[in-house]
Formats: sequence, structure tokens, C-alpha cells
Amino acid sequence: MTDPNLSTWYDSLGKAPGTPPNWVFPVVWSSQYVLIGIAAWLVWRDSGISRALVPWFTQLFFNFLWSPAFFGLHSPGLGLVAILPLLASIVWTLRIFWRVRPLAGALIVPYLVWGCYAAYLNVGFFILNPG
Repeated sequence: MTDPNLSTWYDSLGKAPGTPPNWVFPVVWSSQYVLIGIAAWLVWRDSGISRALVPWFTQLFFNFLWSPAFFGLHSPGLGLVAILPLLASIVWTLRIFWRVRPLAGALIVPYLVWGCYAAYLNVGFFILNPG
């Protein structure tokens, strides 16, 4: 997001215990995107463009909704609305990918762990910043 007020808004929010410094987020998210990309490639390589990729595209859709909801609209509540189906679709992706190729499923596990942590942070933002 390129909004110059974004940093001011985010920095002013009450944060959940264990919120990492800002520099951690791009490092972790970049790593996650590499892992989920490799996982999707493995599934595609083994099964082609198939229904096995539907959950992957679904989680990607909810993932891309989260930033505009949370940061773009300055709304932890809308971020929460986006992150809950994101978590469900990550679990769905993991299960389907594991069936097609266990390594692909295993590559989704760190994403699920980080997604749960991100949901915890989002809940914290929502509770600590009413209105």
C-alpha cells in the first residue's frame, strides 16, 4: 500500500502481545509466497491444471483481499472477515495438496502456522482498537 498515512495509522494501533517489528512481515510473506508457489507447481506438475488447484486459487483470493481490507480501509474488522476464510482455504489447500503430493502439502504447513499467527494479530488489532 502506498498511502502515506498508512504508517501513521498502523503505528497508532494497539497491538497484541508478540507483534513483531514491521520488517518481519515482508520477509516472512515473501518466503511464504515462494513456498506456496513451489507447492502449487508440484501439484500442477503431478496433476496438471486440475481441481486440485481450486483451493490454492481460493486461498490466494482471500490472501489478496486481506491487505486492502485491513490497510486500505483501515479496518481490522474487515481484515478479520477476510482472514477467517483465508485460514479455512489454507487448510483445504494443505489437505488436497497432501493427497496429490505430500511434499506439496508439507510446504503449505508454514503458511498455515503463519496464517494462524496473523489471525491472532488481526484479532488483537480488532479487540484493542474498537471503532
